[in-house]
Amino acid sequence: MMTEKGTFIINGTERVVVSQLVRSPGVIFQPGERFRLRNLSKHQLVTGTIHPYRGEWIEFDVEQKPGKDPTAGTRVARKRRLSLFLLIRALGYDEENFPGFLESFVRHFDFLEGQWEKDRELVVTQEEALIEIYKRARPGEPATPDSARNYFTNAFFEPRRYDLSRVGRYKLNRKLGPEIEKLQELFPQLKGRLDEPAIDQPVLSRCEVLASTTYLLNLAMGTHGYRLDDQDHFANRRIRSVGELIQNQVRIGLSRMERVVRERMTTQDVEAITPTTLINIRPVVAAIKEFFGTSQLSQFMDQVNPLSGLTHRRRLSALGPGGLSRERAGFEVRDVHFSHYGRMCPIETPEGPNIGLIGALATFGRVNEFGFIETPYRKVINGKVTDEIMYLSADEEEEYVVAQANTPVDEKGNFRAERVLVRRSPQAASLSDLRLQLERDEFLGATTEISAVPPEEVQLMDVSPRQIVSVAAALIPFLEHDDANRALMGANMQRQAVPLLRAEAPYIGTGIESRAARDAADMILADEDGVVVEVDGSHIVVDYKKSGKRTYKLHKFERSNQDTCINQRPRVDEGQKLKAGDVLAEGPSTDNGELALGKNLLVAFMPWEGYNFEDAIILNERIVRDDVLTSIHIKQHEVDARDTKLGPEEITRDIPNLSEEILADLDERGIIRVGAEVNPGDVLVGKVTPKGETELTPEERLLRAIFGEKAREVRDTSLKVPHGEVGKVIDVKVFSRDDSHELPPGVNQLVRIFVAQKRKISVGDKLAGRHGNKGVISAILPSEDMPFMEDGSPVDVILNPLGVPSRMNVGQVLETHLGWAARWGWTDGNTEVGENPIRGTETKTRPTTRPATLVATPVFDGAKWDEVELAGKHPTIKKIFENLHPEAADGTRLIGSDGKVTLYNGRTGERYDNPITVGYKYILKLAHLVDDKIHARSTGPYSMITQQPLGGKAQFGGQRFGEMEVWALEAYGAAYCLQELLTIKSDDTLGRVKVYEAIVKGENIPEPGIPESFKVLIKEMQALCLNVEVLSQNGEEIKMRELDEDFFRAAEELGIDLSRPERGTDEDDARRQAGR
Repeated sequence: MMTEKGTFIINGTERVVVSQLVRSPGVIFQPGERFRLRNLSKHQLVTGTIHPYRGEWIEFDVEQKPGKDPTAGTRVARKRRLSLFLLIRALGYDEENFPGFLESFVRHFDFLEGQWEKDRELVVTQEEALIEIYKRARPGEPATPDSARNYFTNAFFEPRRYDLSRVGRYKLNRKLGPEIEKLQELFPQLKGRLDEPAIDQPVLSRCEVLASTTYLLNLAMGTHGYRLDDQDHFANRRIRSVGELIQNQVRIGLSRMERVVRERMTTQDVEAITPTTLINIRPVVAAIKEFFGTSQLSQFMDQVNPLSGLTHRRRLSALGPGGLSRERAGFEVRDVHFSHYGRMCPIETPEGPNIGLIGALATFGRVNEFGFIETPYRKVINGKVTDEIMYLSADEEEEYVVAQANTPVDEKGNFRAERVLVRRSPQAASLSDLRLQLERDEFLGATTEISAVPPEEVQLMDVSPRQIVSVAAALIPFLEHDDANRALMGANMQRQAVPLLRAEAPYIGTGIESRAARDAADMILADEDGVVVEVDGSHIVVDYKKSGKRTYKLHKFERSNQDTCINQRPRVDEGQKLKAGDVLAEGPSTDNGELALGKNLLVAFMPWEGYNFEDAIILNERIVRDDVLTSIHIKQHEVDARDTKLGPEEITRDIPNLSEEILADLDERGIIRVGAEVNPGDVLVGKVTPKGETELTPEERLLRAIFGEKAREVRDTSLKVPHGEVGKVIDVKVFSRDDSHELPPGVNQLVRIFVAQKRKISVGDKLAGRHGNKGVISAILPSEDMPFMEDGSPVDVILNPLGVPSRMNVGQVLETHLGWAARWGWTDGNTEVGENPIRGTETKTRPTTRPATLVATPVFDGAKWDEVELAGKHPTIKKIFENLHPEAADGTRLIGSDGKVTLYNGRTGERYDNPITVGYKYILKLAHLVDDKIHARSTGPYSMITQQPLGGKAQFGGQRFGEMEVWALEAYGAAYCLQELLTIKSDDTLGRVKVYEAIVKGENIPEPGIPESFKVLIKEMQALCLNVEVLSQNGEEIKMRELDEDFFRAAEELGIDLSRPERGTDEDDARRQAGR
């Protein structure tokens, strides 16, 4: 079942089913290969296809070979090309049923006369035409008139095999309705005899196939009023959302079930049949489970912060079953199209192989009943803008003249300007236009027509300037000043911002922060008017006027899918009166009901001793000390006790060879207590696995009798804290078969441990702004070493100014300026903007999180630097800087009207030569944390086959010394280093043990031996029947021993485990040995 916020809980994890962008069923006419590939040697001029929702395609085309007449052809069910006249006759429009029709058809489309002369006598009747089609579709089967007729009828005119769906019917009626009417006027033989389709007919009508052919031929002739289609236009692409995707899956399950039922009906006794014996629902259940569990469109929900969840639910994907594949998708499909305006965001899309294939729904977009995306417009009547809203899909919008949302309008809704800038959708190119383009070798793509018209001609107006972008892009202030590539990164990086210990709303927002936080559904809102009766840290009780008392349980320190912390905090007091929609409790990354992904920090744009070279970031130690950028991460560790062939595994405190000190934090069950601090290698859950028992000696039997189970042969397979992880145990969950919990087969007990970690910001962590300006922390300086202002306040962050010009994301500079103004407030005429801001102490201006005022600067309609006429009634940033409140406690101004400050070197106290841009900027801490990436190994697991160390942090692997690294050592002539790396540090199994032994005993390192991978290579060559022998320097054959006693002896003495599985842990190894 779907949750309130549109997600699904599958096997205990939250998942999102992403909406899919697919080709709409219907009929589509496109330029042929000659124009599509811009290649004169190609013959195809124009092509048309009828795509059903389910069923076979019918394709048409017109070709012209050099020096020959044009020919019209068709392909039925993707088979070989047939003459168009063959299809027309197969549909029943032959001489027998419609005398004289074909003659007048050819007279009208006279360029087909040459083809008609050839085809006139080849296949004459409908029956012959059907047999000809059947022969192509089913080669090798005997073609009888009945089988041919049945095939043709079943393929296109039978609802079980062919389904246009409501969308396909709507598209066909829209495209071919006028053409069917014209057919009756053009050809008197057809008058009153056409089988016109019903309004909800799921299959094709014969006259629609005929109308498709005439439409195509009119295009080829260049008849006025006939338009080519564009398959990337949003009139021809639609959304398949969750319901439809599940419906298709259920259809598959039901058809499988139907097959089983039919089989059982034929085999079982009619007398004894009952519905229960006949029907097996397993195929339907399996189909639904398969969809939610393994479909490309059912995805693990992105839960890093509320915004990432919201954008994940609004995502549109062209990939998946029935969609495109990354490899086959060309440039056109991925490109921004004018029909995306207000429907799909042109900015938010991933970088890399999926660019353009995965998009995001625009802010005001909605999906209509046919699956097409609609966007809202305000109606304009006689030059007056009304408040009436109409939603239009991409093909409906083409008929209108549309004005921009920020066109100046007076109080009564009249346009202020004499001429208004508008856009009209472009008319699709005709075949003659394309021919002209090809001859002149120029390309005129379909671009929107922009012109200025009198107000009376305007029909619609955009609702809002942020209509064209998605939620994530609409959260970027000054988006209009950023390059699109950087805006894309900014939109994507906001989704990776980790929730911080204390959330802080941005000084400079765009006005949709509170709406985004509400729609992300991580806060608790009041359902209706009422009063708060009871409130504490874990629950809130509200007495509603209509529905009475209701208790809300808060999520406290829960783990998200990405290991971030979900924690809700109450925002109301006992006795407080509420209105519907008021915030009761805030979630992660929200502050006072607004989305708050990062922190406002005092930033200076200046180089500092090369430490901020290449986008590196320098941070003030205060940020670490005061936990400004500290976040909580919660890891889940899981262990299960199974039945093995040698007996059941046991979760216990009784673990062999472990001291009482190590077991101090385990309870009597062998599970760690909540609140314990753990470090790498600490035992979280004690577990023992039985070893293979041998025949006991009398002494062992005596010991067993005296000490009981303790002396039993068991191995320690406890759950330990992985390398590099520390934290505090915050929750333990135990599931047991005895307590009637549902567990997988063979599992008797399952224990989950949740470990929380407080991560302060450190060198190597990745920070970013909202404008695609990302960097890694290179140095954390003491506050006294940071550059400071005249009043002694040090800056928090130093960014490299070279990160701005070439990246063209100037929005960050404007944000910095306006951030300073928001922090201190200003005077606007007679009004004071912002209360008197908190300064910290009497003498020094200390950084604080309380700004004088919060500022919203909406995208495409935000604050201006100095363009007074565009700013309207709002002041420009330059004007604000002239009227800033004094920032220092003694009433002096620290900043000039150009937004620059005199800074002093924190180490020498000297003044820097030039003024420096300083201001408050919103900084996000991204989920790429150095603690998750840093990794080191001395010894560890090795691969079973090659005996080389495994790779990757998850496997506790080593670093690959690859081809190029070998070349580097060869170039240096470091032969012995290279030999060590390729033998004893890698896969010379005997040498490894001997070296370890030598190091332990303090002896010299012995000579390396033969690497295991060399033995594997020889074995492979022997498997290819090549007898390879290894010879020594004097020509004697070297025998390679596969087992070496010294090797095992030394390994046992030193207690080294030298052979571990490719992946996984000791438990998997144990299971493998136990034969499970």
